[in-house]
Amino acid sequence: MPTTAPDLETTTAIAAADPAHAATAAPRIKLLANGFAIDHPDPELGERLMADALGVADRDAMDGILRQLVRASVSGNKADETNLAFMIAMAKSLRPRDSIEAMLVAQMVSVHVMAMRCAQHLARAEDLAQHDSAARALGRLARTFPAQIEALNRYRSQNEPAITVQNVSVADGGNAIVGNVTQHRNVIVSDRNRAAARKARRKRKRADAQRARSSAEAPQETRP
Repeated sequence: MPTTAPDLETTTAIAAADPAHAATAAPRIKLLANGFAIDHPDPELGERLMADALGVADRDAMDGILRQLVRASVSGNKADETNLAFMIAMAKSLRPRDSIEAMLVAQMVSVHVMAMRCAQHLARAEDLAQHDSAARALGRLARTFPAQIEALNRYRSQNEPAITVQNVSVADGGNAIVGNVTQHRNVIVSDRNRAAARKARRKRKRADAQRARSSAEAPQETRP
């Protein structure tokens, strides 16, 4: 069954039909003979939108990430605008918030594109050597991608605000648990409450020791 490439003019028209979406959507990249350019009627706004999509703070960082994505989009020995537009759209959807996330997200979309390329080579393999080579490459990339997801989630969870518990009461015989008790936030018991808990434990120990001494010193009942 034949497949057709998406109509880029139609895609652009659909995006432009929604003014709010058009105002915030990442612009496309136009590939040139000597490089690339941001395809936007307002160059300054286009740079701001692209920098926001990639999660970078300045032009040098934006140009660097874009150059890397252009090279990673290569298909048939030349950069592919459709691949590049897809990669930028996926990067924007992950909402990178700083330079670390920007680099990691760029790697994630690049690894996905390469994995799909290896899957295509695997489907077209004509002999065992080609099949094994494509299968090994696809396996490595497929294992790398979830590891990148975990790294991104772990990095983001470290930047979440901690929750400080101000009042902790421990009943007799109870145990206070101090540490990470959720997947995404750290629960911290303040030093004041820790000191109060230690003081209460010491007080209970002294009371228990006093009762034991009193019991030992009490006169024993004698039988005739």
